[in-house]
Amino acid sequence: MADTKIIPLIDTSDGSRQEIYRLPIETDYLEELLRYVFTNHWRSIVFGPIIEGAAYEFRCPERPRSITMFDGYLTVHFGGTHFHLCIGDNDGSDSRPTPGALKKTRRTSRAEIVRGFDADGAPIMWQLRLFNGDGTPQLNIFFPNPFLTDEDGIAERPDWSRLAVWDDIAMRYLGRTQSQDPRDRSGKGFNKKGC
Repeated sequence: MADTKIIPLIDTSDGSRQEIYRLPIETDYLEELLRYVFTNHWRSIVFGPIIEGAAYEFRCPERPRSITMFDGYLTVHFGGTHFHLCIGDNDGSDSRPTPGALKKTRRTSRAEIVRGFDADGAPIMWQLRLFNGDGTPQLNIFFPNPFLTDEDGIAERPDWSRLAVWDDIAMRYLGRTQSQDPRDRSGKGFNKKGC
């Protein structure tokens, strides 16, 4: 487990509240983290970039066939479907080196694990998110949510077993010493208007 920095509960621009755990951004750390998540939890995560005005939420079509690193880019390959994510130094080639400013923009500059809270202070969302050098979202990985179904519907009753991925990630990457945080199981879920 690497050093994480916790940022206390903050109010976001959309009025929600979040607890943010800042993660190291060293290439080796991010590569290990992403390999772990996509290798061990590919069946249950939802991922894609979330930007103002657009949310891309994809499921892995199968277990990744390969996860490789080349010139700063991590590539997660599912056969024909794949994505590239710049988590290291993108040097380019000898004949076409990547300009310094572009290298800085492409590379992950911020990585964090986030818990989102409802108006009563109970957790209702768990995710990993990465941002590039300009602060633009690169990737969001949503961990299974007890208040949602696999079909992305609102569950009639919370399914606390869906927090197993979050519990695993929190113990492995946030240094949690117990397998569960009772607060994660204190929420009532989403109302019909959202959260």
